[in-house]
Amino acid sequence: MHAGIPTGVHVLCRREGRLLLMRRAGTGFFDGLFSLPGGHVEPGESVRAAARRELREETGLEVEEGALAWLGVVHRRSDTNRIDFFLAAERFAGEPAILEPHKCDRLEWHAPGTLPEHMVDYVRAALAAGPAPWILELGWEETVPAQAPMSGSSPQTGSPETVRAPVGAAQAANAAAR
Repeated sequence: MHAGIPTGVHVLCRREGRLLLMRRAGTGFFDGLFSLPGGHVEPGESVRAAARRELREETGLEVEEGALAWLGVVHRRSDTNRIDFFLAAERFAGEPAILEPHKCDRLEWHAPGTLPEHMVDYVRAALAAGPAPWILELGWEETVPAQAPMSGSSPQTGSPETVRAPVGAAQAANAAAR
């Protein structure tokens, strides 16, 4: 039996062309680095439900699950094998506030071209991945050679561990609904 792979969710909130970032603190995990709001997907919870819950718990912002657009997925090697989903909150309500001061000591809006120097590396890579949908594999360089693009996908961009995924029916429907 497999214990499972830790799964995370990260939510991109934009306002006036700027991205909401939070600085991690007090957790022992990437403390002092900026990241997107997010956290773990709980057992029995969908990715969108986790995104909605984490955004509300950490910042007080409210988003409907239908207003969360899929951006991409990061499969990374960290302390263990991890998978992180990235979604964009196309519409949200409220003003962000630090609601978990034991996990975050700062919230800031940043222009995409002027992100803070001290950021979680895989979050920075995700923000630079380009138009959705995308898949990144990070931390596997020594065991995974550069891959050819997936059938039906656009050519690779960026580093050799970047793989562009084809747009599936669910993503096409999501894009059409925007």
